Amino acid sequence: MSDATARIRGAVHAAVGHDSAVAHVTGAARYLDDVPIVSGTLEAALVLSPHAHARIRRIDLSAALAAPGVLAAITAADIPGKNDIAPIRSDEPALAADVVEYDGQPVAAIAATTLDRARAAAKLAAIDYEPLAPVLTIEEAMARESYVSPPQIMVRGEVEEALARAPQRLAGELRCGGQDHFYLEGQVALATPGEACDMHVWSSTQNPTEVQRGVAHLLGLPLNAVTVEVRRMGGAFGGKESQATIIAGIAAVLAWQARRPVKLRLPRDDDMRATGKRHPFLIRYDVGFDADGHIVALDLTLAANGGNVADHTPAVLTRALCHADNCYFLPNVRFRGLPCKTNTVSNTAFRGYGGPQGMLAIETVIEAIARRLGLPVHTVRRRNFYGIGRNDVTPYGMTVEDNIIERVADELDRTADLAAWRRDIVNFNALSPVVKKGLATMPVKFGISFNRPALNQAGALVHVYTDGSVVLNHGGTEMGQGLFIKVAQVVAEVFAIDLDHIRVSATSTAKVPNTSPTAASSGSDLNGMAALHACQQIKARMTEVAADHFAVPTGEIVFDSNRIYAGNRSLSFAEIAALSWEKRVSLSAAGFYRTPEIHWDFATNTGRPFYYFVYGAAAAEVAIDTLTGESRVLRAELIQDCGRSLNPAIDLGQIEGAFVQGMGWLTSEELWWDAEGRLRTRGPSTYKIPGSRDVPPIFNTRLLADAPNRAATIFRSKAIGEPPLMLAISVWLAIKDAIASLADHRLAPRLDAPATPERVLVAIEDMRARTKR
Repeated sequence: MSDATARIRGAVHAAVGHDSAVAHVTGAARYLDDVPIVSGTLEAALVLSPHAHARIRRIDLSAALAAPGVLAAITAADIPGKNDIAPIRSDEPALAADVVEYDGQPVAAIAATTLDRARAAAKLAAIDYEPLAPVLTIEEAMARESYVSPPQIMVRGEVEEALARAPQRLAGELRCGGQDHFYLEGQVALATPGEACDMHVWSSTQNPTEVQRGVAHLLGLPLNAVTVEVRRMGGAFGGKESQATIIAGIAAVLAWQARRPVKLRLPRDDDMRATGKRHPFLIRYDVGFDADGHIVALDLTLAANGGNVADHTPAVLTRALCHADNCYFLPNVRFRGLPCKTNTVSNTAFRGYGGPQGMLAIETVIEAIARRLGLPVHTVRRRNFYGIGRNDVTPYGMTVEDNIIERVADELDRTADLAAWRRDIVNFNALSPVVKKGLATMPVKFGISFNRPALNQAGALVHVYTDGSVVLNHGGTEMGQGLFIKVAQVVAEVFAIDLDHIRVSATSTAKVPNTSPTAASSGSDLNGMAALHACQQIKARMTEVAADHFAVPTGEIVFDSNRIYAGNRSLSFAEIAALSWEKRVSLSAAGFYRTPEIHWDFATNTGRPFYYFVYGAAAAEVAIDTLTGESRVLRAELIQDCGRSLNPAIDLGQIEGAFVQGMGWLTSEELWWDAEGRLRTRGPSTYKIPGSRDVPPIFNTRLLADAPNRAATIFRSKAIGEPPLMLAISVWLAIKDAIASLADHRLAPRLDAPATPERVLVAIEDMRARTKR
């Protein structure tokens, strides 16, 4: 931050509170369900399939339509446009037409004068199903070669030959489960028909443009007839990228039929049944290595449970392949990605977007090698780290130019005193026969940018008013992550005005068109740059006006502390704004930004998909009860690379939240389907997200100091939304370390994720049995 702007309240790099923080904690923040509705607004409810796979023989909604207060009822046959809301591929219906492909799939929807009436009428829908045999597991889908999109492969070197000549070789497999987004605000949309064919939609969505397209497809309208707005979401985590389109689309079709506003919000039970999750993966590996632990070759299969349709699975799988190297140079590799089709809900985007599963795979391989050789895991890691100027090209052909993983790992080692910490764990375990402790570290290298280059663009709209107040609008959406305040700080920095002079308005497709989703951790990078470019245009115009007024060259004009200076003379920002208006100079500008240097070849899975990498490292200490399988995280130490943070307070919150969410995925959040394909864990009583008492009692988070982004990002900051989630893999590895302390340390425990008490007990018994052999 320059000296001139250091005195500005809320400029970039300042630890400013979230713009809605007070409103959040006092209940004043208005979410979509809090928006006052106009008279005549209808409430809607869904009719969900009770079968994982069945043919629809007949749908009779007459009883539902005759129920008190019901004014509209729809099935796939009532959709006036095309019944397809696919985000990437095609043929992904909003309402099932001839066949249902998962338990909980929407089949019909009812709109009535009250929510209770709509839900009661939905129960009267008479649907005749012919049950069909479902495919419920990844293994069955693999055996049938049943996929939602073509399998993917990433190859470098001569894998078979390198494996055959490797001094040592190991093979194994791992399963990691999915994860429900469990956002506090469920899926909700409010659709209001306007004049002629216009449709306005308030949607709790990360991707207003995708909702706009989905609604337009369903109604058979051009995009300019549909306006989508969102002020804030009560959490999203990827679950409101494509899934929100289902809800908004159904609400819009009901509104189109009834010619009245329709609100559709899902209760938690329906939300968990009907909407997608993080992808479960089956991981199989065959690795060759030498006596020092250097990986010679790796053949890795990542099989993802895509659910019933493609949704985001192709892109999630690509992202998993691009992160299966994590921080390690792999000279000969074959990564195979299998997008398996099953009769479960279509899995979708989730924080990390395949990266966590890919990293879990390679960390399992690294640990297995270390155990086999009797070496410390951290030693094997360092021997395989990417180098600087050598061993620095990823399996997809991108050179790692900003490598700081050694520095990050060294800083974690120093600040946490890992050597002493490890000794304490060993000493504790020697004296404790039942409770065992484990300690593990986790390095992270996470790529930033969408793998699809076209998505790496953003627009912003900035207005300066004659009183000096500013309105900012951009294509990013606010879901609690602090995007709005960060981009507002960029505007404050450029104009050198206090942050409270700036208002961020609701994201709208009518203001900034053709937006990308707020995802891939790129919200600040993209929208911050777009806002910067818009502000620079206005500032240049205001500078000309000021220079003319003061009769000085433009180079002598300085914006500082809410004033514009020409030497010792000055006017306030508001006075220059008013003067610009008097001079008929525009105080409005649209900014645009596209990420440079990136490219990707989908046919070969090669290119430069990322503008830069974010690095981090964590150490976690856990304790397990060997009689019950229960585990507890006792301490966590995190080091996170944020570049030159736009807002350290916001970034620290994101790091801590991501870590705890990652803990949940790997320890307690178990999605369980029965033999008929019905999800049985669909509420807080059966689906266990981390609570406040699950947060480590000792929890230290540090931002890496003096590490500005080498890439030309917005004020040299780095993305922070997703990378810290992978640091939580240290918790899962620490549980494995605790299990390993019970027996031969040269054996790697077999532990799937999440590491529930049952799985921990099974892993303990397996470890003891293998040691006896």
